[in-house]
Amino acid sequence: MIELYQIRAKIEQDVFDYRALMEALSEYQKPRDKITKLLASGVVLRIKKGLYCFGEVFSKQPICREYVANLIYGPSYVSMDYALSHHGLIPERVETVTSVTTGRSRSFDTPLGLFSYRMLRESRYSIGVMLEPSGNAHCLLATPEKALIDKVWADKRMSGQLLNDFNTYLNDDLRIDPEALHELDFPRLKRIAANFESLKIRNLVKFLAGARGSIDA
Repeated sequence: MIELYQIRAKIEQDVFDYRALMEALSEYQKPRDKITKLLASGVVLRIKKGLYCFGEVFSKQPICREYVANLIYGPSYVSMDYALSHHGLIPERVETVTSVTTGRSRSFDTPLGLFSYRMLRESRYSIGVMLEPSGNAHCLLATPEKALIDKVWADKRMSGQLLNDFNTYLNDDLRIDPEALHELDFPRLKRIAANFESLKIRNLVKFLAGARGSIDA
């Protein structure tokens, strides 16, 4: 056990790459064999090839899955369902960490849960992303406005060709509180929407503008 604590002391972060792990095991004649034993015992977990974290016993603090999502596949930031839940726009807790990326759509089933990535054109990607503190690090996370637009854009269940489509979709399907919609940063929402050049997203903005007016009235 003393040996394990010595290895832990050599790696500062809870999430680390293959190079950091090999450096911590540099005194071993067969470091790869030691990695195999660490993985088998659960002291170290393999998130994906080249990316690891310590198991619960040796973690200094709970692993931030939003931060891990940025590392698993990039460039990417957490958005859509998971970000909507994180910001309190939808009532359900979302288990799958959902992100958008400029790469191709992918998913990763890991010891920390499922991580999914949806491809988004680069011109639609960057506006509306925030850098949020996460323990000793930071993670890239969509603002509430960007998370909503990304979700509506990616959701093929709803065409968004009619304004009335959004009433059922936002209130019944996503179960977003109308008051939460009213609190969105509307100028930011419009700036993000402009980059999508999409009838579906333009109709979302029109619907929300009408909803805000009815609440204000």
